[in-house]
Amino acid sequence: MADKEGKYCQVCGGIVPTGSDVRKIVVDGKEIGITHLDEIFNHVLEMHLTGDTKIREELLKQVKAFNYVPTKKTEAYAAALVNEYKKLSRLQ
Repeated sequence: MADKEGKYCQVCGGIVPTGSDVRKIVVDGKEIGITHLDEIFNHVLEMHLTGDTKIREELLKQVKAFNYVPTKKTEAYAAALVNEYKKLSRLQ
């Protein structure tokens, strides 16, 4: 059986997403590509949520709609997402 060409995720084994709609963030010390992340951040900003818990829950909900988030890494993803979101929201 011939190997398929392409780059594969070391977490889930799927093909690593590429393209202009992918943004990379560091999750648990590894750079991870998240599809539609800029759109998600903008949507959550428009929701004017207050409190880290609400922001965290909404970010995870929307990220999971487009991306695989391993159950064991949910907290690491949440921390990385909130951290990146806060950086972006300070620039707004």
